[in-house]
Amino acid sequence: MYREKDRSIDFIENLCQAYQKYNQIDPACYEKWDVKRGLRNADGTGVMAGLTQIANVLGYYVQDGERHPMEGQLLYRGIDVADLIQGFLNENRFGFEETAYLLLMGALPNQDQLEEFEHLLASRRALPPMFTEDMILKAPSPDLMNKLARSVLSLYSYDSCPDDIALTNQLRQAIELIARVPIVVAHAFSAKRHYYDNESLYLHRPQKGLGVAENFLYSVRHDHQFTDQEAKLLDLCLVLHMDHGGGNNSAFACRVLSSSGTDIYAAIAAAVGALKGPRHGGANKKVMEMFRYIEQDVTDWKDEDAIRDYLGKILRKETGDRSGLIYGMGHAIYTLSDPRAVLLKRFARGLAESKGMLEEFQLMEAVERLTPEVLRTVKKEQKVVCANVDLYSGFVYKMLGIPTELYTPLFAVARIVGWCAHRIEEVYYPGNKIIRPAYKAVVPTGTYLPLCQR
Repeated sequence: MYREKDRSIDFIENLCQAYQKYNQIDPACYEKWDVKRGLRNADGTGVMAGLTQIANVLGYYVQDGERHPMEGQLLYRGIDVADLIQGFLNENRFGFEETAYLLLMGALPNQDQLEEFEHLLASRRALPPMFTEDMILKAPSPDLMNKLARSVLSLYSYDSCPDDIALTNQLRQAIELIARVPIVVAHAFSAKRHYYDNESLYLHRPQKGLGVAENFLYSVRHDHQFTDQEAKLLDLCLVLHMDHGGGNNSAFACRVLSSSGTDIYAAIAAAVGALKGPRHGGANKKVMEMFRYIEQDVTDWKDEDAIRDYLGKILRKETGDRSGLIYGMGHAIYTLSDPRAVLLKRFARGLAESKGMLEEFQLMEAVERLTPEVLRTVKKEQKVVCANVDLYSGFVYKMLGIPTELYTPLFAVARIVGWCAHRIEEVYYPGNKIIRPAYKAVVPTGTYLPLCQR
């Protein structure tokens, strides 16, 4: 048996060598055929692939054919997210449900519409009978994003008309997914903690009268306890993560699948898979991992020369995860600032002071301030670089006592709204076609050889 196992490992290694031999593309081919790698133009802008009314991301302006940096803006249905957040904060309200209505419907709700929408979400939170037992507890996963994707796909089996793409059915499915995804994540987290971390199993039912942020904190904390400040900061994070335009990786994945005519569960599961990646929603975990290295190896967090030197080592792949990346810095669109990071940083400072974590917050500020200089020195990069939302979101979750394995699933709890909005827009607009970009084949023509001649 042991020898058989060794043979299989050897064979797989041989397969890898064969693959590497026959699967090489000359990098010059990409330039020769003007391939838009990553669906991006040569200047870094995205290839125009569609139209949307849902969200707009502004980070630069083009004048005389050249890109120029500008302060970042994120617009939900044409409304600046900073104004939207300030609006409900001024009234000391939660904003998730109001913002979800805006992204789905295209306009802000009035008082009656908001109350009815909140009631509708609350009425759809309960998972189908035995769903948690059959789909979550019987097959727990060490990674909550994989469990979320599987659970979303499984909800297809509990839907009496899963393939109906009529607008009424699409909205019904979207509302149920928005309501249920936080509960799925909470139950998947409890199962993971029980079966993989040897902890007691706690399954908390959603509570009437509590919104999404409050219910989430209630569900993942054994004692159910949370403060109003904590719930409102989590609510703010969810609003900021709710959408980021049709071109972001997970929203585009959702639109690609939706353009084929497949069901909403398949499209949303694909978006969950995309968000899991460390180049997308998984980046906030990588930020916290990077800071664990910095905090461990830089003895004086106020010594900017030491921090600067350490960031240089990260870029040179001498430390950290050896990727050469300073996580939480830089963005495909934002240049001078990421409005989400600006808002989160503002609220994070106050919480850091109250939690006795101000020194850690100031270390993050130092990394944000020093990284552009280090990039110019080490990488000779002259482009404008700003902190992105991931630099501070993981820190906020840490201050809220939220475990690292929930960081990216929380992103999904928010982004499910944007995905559903993009799904409906893609399916509902009659002029849309199946998304099918071209790939240039660069393999030489070959001939088939009989087995005995190979």
